[in-house]
Amino acid sequence: MTVAAQMLDTYPKDLGRVDKDKLRECIEACFECAQACTACADACLSEDTVAELTKCIRTNLDCADVCDSTGRVLSRHTGYDANLTRAVLEACAAACKACGDECAEHAEMHEHCRVCAEACRRCEQACRDLISSLG
Repeated sequence: MTVAAQMLDTYPKDLGRVDKDKLRECIEACFECAQACTACADACLSEDTVAELTKCIRTNLDCADVCDSTGRVLSRHTGYDANLTRAVLEACAAACKACGDECAEHAEMHEHCRVCAEACRRCEQACRDLISSLG
């Protein structure tokens, strides 16, 4: 059982209509994607062709920040605001799509970009799945 699952299970109040499994999956995907994007940006900085990866680095760092913030927002349940949660999830899905698309352009040449693109796609889907479950 993951820490996110344990924390959701120990929350003392009812989570309401939020699908706990989708919430857990999204929290985990956000933090995983933030780590992948941070590592990918760092790996891009180590490439000999770093000048050609400027947009990728910027997109990685933006996505990492958005995913990290989203994971933190989703981890708080007291005083839950569905409108804010939906907006944060939409922003995260958009950041993941942009980063996934950018990394996919470099995936054949840079393995770290391939791995990052996959993490971005998983996170984007997890955000969209959670949005759909919110009603």
